[in-house]
Amino acid sequence: MPRSRPRHIRADAFRRPPHETPQAINGLSSRALSEIHHLERTRNYLRPGDVAAAVRRWQTYVRLPERELWHDHEWGNTHWDCCDNDPFEARALLDTVLQALTPRSARQLRQLITRADALWNA
Repeated sequence: MPRSRPRHIRADAFRRPPHETPQAINGLSSRALSEIHHLERTRNYLRPGDVAAAVRRWQTYVRLPERELWHDHEWGNTHWDCCDNDPFEARALLDTVLQALTPRSARQLRQLITRADALWNA
């Protein structure tokens, strides 16, 4: 049996399966996205795409009309529990990810979150 060339072996080792394509988060550098993707693969509390989904969920929630936010705050939204769509859990996940990232990448993600938080506090 012929010997495999090293470049073929190395190329296979670094090839990603099609289902693990990193999710893009607008406003983050490729380095920060790479770090987030690495965290999603190595941490047991994250799955691929969790951070991007959490950012989208939080940004979408804070842009809701104020009356809907008030109703959710006062009476609660019972649909969040069944559908894994709780924006406050998403925000807590983002805080956890910020702790795990390097300072440079955390700063970029924190800027995105701070903009959304400003809408929430306004």
